[in-house]
Amino acid sequence: MAGAPLPPGPTWPAAIQGIGFWSRPIAFLERCRARYGNRFTIRLPLAPPFVMLADPDEIREVYTAPPDVLHPGAGARVLEPIVGSSSVILLDGDAHMEQRRLMLPAFHGERIARLQSLVQEAVERELHGWPSDRQLELHGRLQRMTLEIILRAVFGLQPSGRMDALRDRLSEMLAFGDQAISLIPPPAGSRAERVLERVGPFARFARIRAEADELLFALIDERRREEADRDDVMAMLLQARHEDGGSPMSREEVRDELLTMLVAGHETTASSLAWCFDVLAHRPDVVAELRAEETSGGDDYLDAVLHENLRCRPVLPNSAPRLVVKPLEVGGWRYPEGVCLVPNAYLVHHDPVLYEDPYAFRPERFVGVKQPDDPGAARKGEPGRRAGGRPGTYTWIPFGGGRRRCLGAAFAMLEMRVVLRSVLRERDLQPVDAAPALSRRRNITIRPGRGCRVRLPERSRAPEPVAVAA
Repeated sequence: MAGAPLPPGPTWPAAIQGIGFWSRPIAFLERCRARYGNRFTIRLPLAPPFVMLADPDEIREVYTAPPDVLHPGAGARVLEPIVGSSSVILLDGDAHMEQRRLMLPAFHGERIARLQSLVQEAVERELHGWPSDRQLELHGRLQRMTLEIILRAVFGLQPSGRMDALRDRLSEMLAFGDQAISLIPPPAGSRAERVLERVGPFARFARIRAEADELLFALIDERRREEADRDDVMAMLLQARHEDGGSPMSREEVRDELLTMLVAGHETTASSLAWCFDVLAHRPDVVAELRAEETSGGDDYLDAVLHENLRCRPVLPNSAPRLVVKPLEVGGWRYPEGVCLVPNAYLVHHDPVLYEDPYAFRPERFVGVKQPDDPGAARKGEPGRRAGGRPGTYTWIPFGGGRRRCLGAAFAMLEMRVVLRSVLRERDLQPVDAAPALSRRRNITIRPGRGCRVRLPERSRAPEPVAVAA
């Protein structure tokens, strides 16, 4: 099977394709789809062939394939330097399911709801420090806000010197993703890794990672010794027990899952919010509708805005690449071992057969639309929707799908609702640039290229009526 043909794709050398994939992430995908259709192969340096899939039927086949045939964990090795080898993202098969089971209680619906006040408090404190008299790059401030929320909700930290120290090091670790080398990390434990940890940009990353590990291990050990009754995610991980007879998670496992939640719940949420504010700054009609809905006490349009934002600008355009470990057929094409199948969220979200006028920001497409789950039946110009108004399973995939759907999706939606409502309640939103931002890559995520440059003056309100004496 090693010589089996793959779907057609660009014939440029892998290095040239890698440059396009990094520097023009959306334009590169669009150009490939325009030439090769909804299924094409790209080749990147030091990586297996990536077959991009943008047909909902084929995405369904990938998401429902047996776990011993496709390995998403093996397809996500690019994240290993940050999240560690024990991360639930990098595990497959039984190991993945056990680790996922240990983490599920942290994302129970009732627990997520209880976090709303924490999110509200962090948002109000951060918003208070935002300037109102000059332009600002909102993306960096949103990153700071979402990082504090994660450190408090997941790590159980309160504002302090320790939280500041950990935040600084974790921010530097994540900033490593701004460099193209972050997409081709050396194999863990390899000679290449030992060499790169002594020279170049990877050496600085390794030093910051070691400092963050020292802080995290000290925190984990301290929390194991204390007897306080806590309700944060770290406490749940420390109480979790494996199926081998009840052994606790190791320090390394706890650290890796904490960092996984940091990466999955901080950078992605901040970038999604930045994209949302970037487009709303150019759409005062949508802002007016959001404010009118808040006055009436509803949230249907707010959710529609968030869903449309995640459709237009999915922060993770490539949804959990899955490495083929046993030959399988998808969409009538036979794939050999060693190939990565990649459901592409950006391309499926911008398919004019699935979404009428797909490049327009139209929240109304997610208001009151209910169509069948079957992606084949949902190709009449509007998104396939389930009963209850939720987007289609295989036509709206910003959080992935199948067994690997993002555990923190509900928390991310809660966080975005609170931030969007809070900012629009207190501030007016004005654009700095003439048009919405272009896309730029940060490791595997897509963010606004100019950092979401806006002005946020204090909101002007109509004066209260003055009572006149009779």
